[in-house]
Amino acid sequence: MRAAREMPVLSFLRTLSSKAAGVGRALLALPFVQRTGAFLKRVAEAGTEGYPPDTRRRLKILNLIAYLIALTTFLYAIQQSVMDFDTYAPMIAINLALVGTALLVPLAHRVNELAGGLLLIGAEYAALFGFTDFFSREGGAQLQYIIAAAACFVIFDLKRIRLIAALVLLALVLHVYAWFWFPAAGPISPDEQRVADSLYTQAAITTVILIAASVYYAFSLAERAKAETDAVLRNVLPDAIVERLKANPGSAIADSIEQASVMFADISGFVALTLRLGADKTVELLSRIVSEFDALAVRHGVEKIKTIGDAYMVVGGLPDPVPDHTARLARMALDMLDYIARLRGETGLSLNIRVGLASGKVTAGVIGTKKFSYDVWGEPVNLASRLEGQAAPGRILLCPTCHATLIDAFEFEPRGPIDIKGIGSQETWYLLRERATSQQTKTEAAVTLSDRPRTRSAS
Repeated sequence: MRAAREMPVLSFLRTLSSKAAGVGRALLALPFVQRTGAFLKRVAEAGTEGYPPDTRRRLKILNLIAYLIALTTFLYAIQQSVMDFDTYAPMIAINLALVGTALLVPLAHRVNELAGGLLLIGAEYAALFGFTDFFSREGGAQLQYIIAAAACFVIFDLKRIRLIAALVLLALVLHVYAWFWFPAAGPISPDEQRVADSLYTQAAITTVILIAASVYYAFSLAERAKAETDAVLRNVLPDAIVERLKANPGSAIADSIEQASVMFADISGFVALTLRLGADKTVELLSRIVSEFDALAVRHGVEKIKTIGDAYMVVGGLPDPVPDHTARLARMALDMLDYIARLRGETGLSLNIRVGLASGKVTAGVIGTKKFSYDVWGEPVNLASRLEGQAAPGRILLCPTCHATLIDAFEFEPRGPIDIKGIGSQETWYLLRERATSQQTKTEAAVTLSDRPRTRSAS
């Protein structure tokens, strides 16, 4: 009953979300919105041309900070002009001078990457001192010196830690000096205490918001860098190995696996094909093939180890053991042959691959410290490589262990004994196809699982 009541609500929320997304897309498509976005992008990028990407990002943030300071300071100048121009004339002049200085920040970038930040900080430090002198320390302007403790790290590169430390220390000295040097009561009359209270509130809010924004920016950069590093690691190493490395940094990763399967695939005649296609088309073709093989590895639940030129190595049963590791590689190998056949028809190129498949005990682990990799060693590795070299183009050659494991689910063609260097004579078989009964069993199992009634919690 409860599920039935929730369905209209969920449907309404989905409809509302869809309509909101549609309205958002429609607004973004408006010419005015697009022109405004393009303008904001241009002004944010002002003066940043020619700098490296990381520096440009930092300078664009500095530009936006300068524009925000210019806007809010200009509003303060207007507010003070309306309140009492004669009384607040000195502050209006300081505000307008600060507006002009903030707008010069993008031009200062053309001098060097430090000029804009130093200009803005110097103007802010001087203006805050003037505000504290006029409104007294109760006006709270000196509170904004505290922002330097976070903002300097955003404005300047962390590699300039000495400059950052000097500016933060200067802000601290000015803050303390302003508190003790200027009197508690300034030139404003006692009946204008509400003005001082308002200024203090604005200073406190500005200080808290800017410090929070600076810290958020720093943490967001750290999280982004962490996510990028994690993504790179997971492209190089299996997920399970990445988690072990993160849990125990610097520890050796080495495993002995009693039963695993190894497959090598190699494009036959690739050197001649390379000479015919040239560098660009060769790399494009090889990238297309490897990307498809990578997708097949994910689909079949096996682990790609590496590519060496046009050779592709993949394993089943590690780092997480599975009972059907040989069958997974066999199905992937058949799909690889099908893909190469389709690609051969699309391109008209004489593409083909040879595949070798072997099973047994292997050792696996992470090697290296800088450009590390997850690798596998053992007799099945050598045997699979030798079988790939002995296979005919467009065929999959298996060792006796793989044949015995797969004999009930796949069809084979005897290849006969071949002499394997370092191993001796081995009986071998070509893998032809998966048996129809095996495929039917898998399909029926999938249908049974999908049709199985799901239990529902009582309402």
